[in-house]
Amino acid sequence: MGIKHLYQVLKENCPEAIKEGEIKNQFGRKVAIDASMSLYSFLVAVRSDGQQLMNETGETTSHLMGLFYRTLRIVDNGIKPLYVFDGAPPKLKSGELAKRFARKSEAQENHEEAKETGTAEDVEKFSRRTVRVTREHNEEARKLLKLMGVPYIIAPTEAEAQCAVLARAGKVFAAASEDMDTLTFNAPVLLRKLTFAEQRKEPIQEVHLDKVLEGLEMDLNQFIDLCILLGCDYLDPIKGVGPKVALNLIREHKNLENVVKHLESNSKYTIPEDWPYADARVLFLEPDVRSADDPECDFKWESPDVDGLIKYLVEEKGFSEDRVRSGAARLAKNLKSSQQSRLEGFFKPREKTEEEKASLKRKNDEKLEEKKKKQKAEAKAKKEAKAKPKMNS
Repeated sequence: MGIKHLYQVLKENCPEAIKEGEIKNQFGRKVAIDASMSLYSFLVAVRSDGQQLMNETGETTSHLMGLFYRTLRIVDNGIKPLYVFDGAPPKLKSGELAKRFARKSEAQENHEEAKETGTAEDVEKFSRRTVRVTREHNEEARKLLKLMGVPYIIAPTEAEAQCAVLARAGKVFAAASEDMDTLTFNAPVLLRKLTFAEQRKEPIQEVHLDKVLEGLEMDLNQFIDLCILLGCDYLDPIKGVGPKVALNLIREHKNLENVVKHLESNSKYTIPEDWPYADARVLFLEPDVRSADDPECDFKWESPDVDGLIKYLVEEKGFSEDRVRSGAARLAKNLKSSQQSRLEGFFKPREKTEEEKASLKRKNDEKLEEKKKKQKAEAKAKKEAKAKPKMNS
């Protein structure tokens, strides 16, 4: 799930933190990718006639098809991917996982009913909701990556947290995931939509945490408290506290301790009986991860095992041999060759002066004020248009 409405909050309050561009703009970078999130998206999106792809023996191959071809696209654009898989979920996440399981079970029942009585659209809709990444999917994906020569790591718990550690240490440029909580784990740069299909023509989103904190005028602790208040995987949200209210509460009261005291004195809001926000905060600040210098975090890209890929993808999974051989050749060419370094690797970014920071903040405030005025003017014009008497023809 990630953090509810966080992207919306950032887009409205610190648009400077978000850059959009083509995938080729990431050329020459190493990126840690949230593997479990990617596999889930492949199982949902890589389909034929609304159904997951399968080989002749009825085995699902959507996750392998997505992983193989989307990774080729990433590598073709000069990016070196490292996949990071989830380990065991933290205990505090068990409530959210139980809810997901219940939703999947309900969707499964609806899917079966739709197959009997519903339309094709109903069948496909409920089919997508039943998707879950299994242990077998993960094992098959890791086998494929090994044959491709693409490295992977299994995190102790959350993949996003491990990706963030590697990015902070400079082992990779960014953490790539669709989950916004990657930022809450203190990832300096989050890449979104990196593993999307090329046909969707979606720009890659590059979100910079330093600019997020600057734009929101918060430190990391306050940002984490904001994310918990917005709603995360570890806790139930507080009913009635939406994105605007959450942002105002943290800005006014500075931390969740003070926010909770304020809300407890306000009959309008009811805090869930079991709401261990301090435990959730610790999970974001001190997640169970491997340090960047752990031997498990030593990774390298190797030449693909062409014969192994043919045996696995063509003979066992029913892929096209010509396409697999072509893909292997692209991997060998792009992963083995030493990539041209980006200019940013030679120059250390200059720290902004206080005057520059103040100027940036002022420009950001002016943009927000201008946007509010425009929205107000549009609302007024709409109201006046409705109030005008209609002329009878």
